[in-house]
Amino acid sequence: MTSQILPRLYLLTDRHQTLHRSLSSVLTQAMEAGARMIQIREKDLGTRDLISLSHRLLPLVKQHQGKVLLNDRIDLVIALGADGVHLRSDSLPVSVARRLLGTGHLIGVSTHSVEEARIAEGEGADLIVLGPIYDTSSKRSYGPPLGVQVLHEACRTIHLPIFAIGGITPTRIPHVLSSGAYGVAVISSILQSLSIQDSTRELLARLS
Repeated sequence: MTSQILPRLYLLTDRHQTLHRSLSSVLTQAMEAGARMIQIREKDLGTRDLISLSHRLLPLVKQHQGKVLLNDRIDLVIALGADGVHLRSDSLPVSVARRLLGTGHLIGVSTHSVEEARIAEGEGADLIVLGPIYDTSSKRSYGPPLGVQVLHEACRTIHLPIFAIGGITPTRIPHVLSSGAYGVAVISSILQSLSIQDSTRELLARLS
């Protein structure tokens, strides 16, 4: 478990949701507005294209002293000098990822139940993303929304930072925080916004 203090807003990338704006432009605006933790989550990109994109995005985040986690690619975390990896719930066990990365990297895990979150904690993850908490089109393949009650149960029994994901909007943040969530993970709330900076600032204000 990390001793680092993590940002409370976790922005996941999806270049298909940026309203035809470049990820570089969107991330630059989000970072300028205060975002400090990014997951590069372009699942459909091949290795060479993912490396090329990461080479463009990593400096933008590092310029603002932000943290970058790569989705599921431990090899590229090592090769590119990212801050950590974010694992799918059906990916490599956390213990294997830790052995490969050592203690100097963050390991996040996507979970879809309290039991999956407990397993991730037991294996030594640094942070957990739990969801979908609310209905959202990008997470429907993971089943119906869990709801804040499941989030509350997870936060009551697990001692890692838990980020709520799925249908997160500024008005819902007080509900997830009162359930015990450490922070929120978002995609469309920022990427699809007409004003990246305003939306980022509003989310951060609700989290403070």
